[in-house]
Amino acid sequence: MAKKATKAEETIEVATQEVAVKTAPIKKEPAKPSWEIKDRNYFLKGNKSPLTFTIPSRHTMKHSLLYFDEEQGAQRELRYATNQKSPFVDEQKGQATMGHITFRNGTLHVPKEQQNLQKILSLYHPLRKSIYSEFNAIEEAGDDLEILDLQIDALNAARSMDIDQAEAILRVELGSKVASMSSKELRRDLLLFARSNPGLFINLANDENVVLRNFGIRASEVGIIKLSQDQRTFTWGSNGRKLMNVPFDENPYSAFAAFLKTDEGVEIYKSIDKKL
Repeated sequence: MAKKATKAEETIEVATQEVAVKTAPIKKEPAKPSWEIKDRNYFLKGNKSPLTFTIPSRHTMKHSLLYFDEEQGAQRELRYATNQKSPFVDEQKGQATMGHITFRNGTLHVPKEQQNLQKILSLYHPLRKSIYSEFNAIEEAGDDLEILDLQIDALNAARSMDIDQAEAILRVELGSKVASMSSKELRRDLLLFARSNPGLFINLANDENVVLRNFGIRASEVGIIKLSQDQRTFTWGSNGRKLMNVPFDENPYSAFAAFLKTDEGVEIYKSIDKKL
């Protein structure tokens, strides 16, 4: 006879535990920049614009046209053939029709259909970035922005500059003509100079010798000091007493500007300044 259960059977439920498995993160290789099919323009560096200018289009003993392929670990010969898809000689098949690479008036337009020529010019040609560059709208915008910022700095400096320093800077650009110019003419030409050549203007504005050179030239123009005909000696205009000898192969007024910063020159500067 079966025994009766004296206690109710208890059912115990045990929660299953999930074991977290750590997986190594998948490393994504950086995407290689894709070659964009588009028309491209190239220009000679240095604002050069000759009627025609031809660069090598194939490898010769006189003009090396090789590209070192790091994947293959070897130099590969380049050749612009108008009837071939690849710019590399080892990938070209059959008879090659050679083409010339010629800039006209400093520029070269290559349509998107000429992919072999574009790749030679943009990727492989040894003269790229030294003789010519590819037009890049983003880089051009950056260059333009830098020039505009420089122009603003130069114009602000010119606007607040005193008339003596303005005359000194313009004398570098215009010579003795500044002696007969009115203050308004000086101000106008200074602003025009700052706008047209902001880099040179800022360099001159920061060069203290420019003002001292102009100081010496003004003193010479009114006869306070005299420069000998051989441009080797400065003397007082009143009595001919020697002030200084100009070192060999040095601009006389640059040398005089340096002299005015010496202990002896400071006293001479004060004397000339009173007479001016």
